[in-house]
Amino acid sequence: MSEKENKLGTLEEGQVRITNPFGPTVAWSRIPSSLVDKLNNYIDKIIEDKEKSSLLDHGKNLAGDVSQEFKLENKFSDEIGWTEFLRKNVATWIYYSTEKKIKKFELLSTWVVRQFKGEYNPIHWHGGHVSGAGYLLLPKTFGTPVQKEAKSSNSNGHIELVHGNRQFLSNSKLNIKPEVGNFYFFPHYMMHTVYPFTGTDEERRSISFNAKVDNEIFDVYAGEK
Repeated sequence: MSEKENKLGTLEEGQVRITNPFGPTVAWSRIPSSLVDKLNNYIDKIIEDKEKSSLLDHGKNLAGDVSQEFKLENKFSDEIGWTEFLRKNVATWIYYSTEKKIKKFELLSTWVVRQFKGEYNPIHWHGGHVSGAGYLLLPKTFGTPVQKEAKSSNSNGHIELVHGNRQFLSNSKLNIKPEVGNFYFFPHYMMHTVYPFTGTDEERRSISFNAKVDNEIFDVYAGEK
């Protein structure tokens, strides 16, 4: 078996290597600050334009109990480089996970979620093949938990990814504290939820997407048909 085929590699005496062969991978990237600014400037204009906000409204198609959710036009996403940012990072993530290069990246939709104090997104999953969520604007604080002594485990305003069951040597969830510019990529089927926050009237603004890649790569059973 070659080194390429043996993905666990070889070990020297006394070495320890940790691998994660079971369960889906999650990728993390940074949105360039110039792109964050372009997105926020455009989103602010949409918010002010009631007619356009209504036209792009996406809330009825999404799971969240939040103030506003609206789609961004694919043409705009292409023009400012948002689509390319997503494509490049998805390609890197999939190659790292599968050693396969995607030839297709079809952006199905990309949308903005405007969440305020007390609002939340229940556990849900997405369509397409790949999805993700990132952050454009955040409040100064997410507030403190009711039990203040539990502050170290405060999940206010966090996103939590969920997969499988908690068991020995395997956790079933990943809790992430948002940071402006951070973007997380995950398979469409990965369940996730966003917790409410308290203590401020400021906006928590996130951006998400759904896309398809080469079906031959997505369909892991394709070679068996």
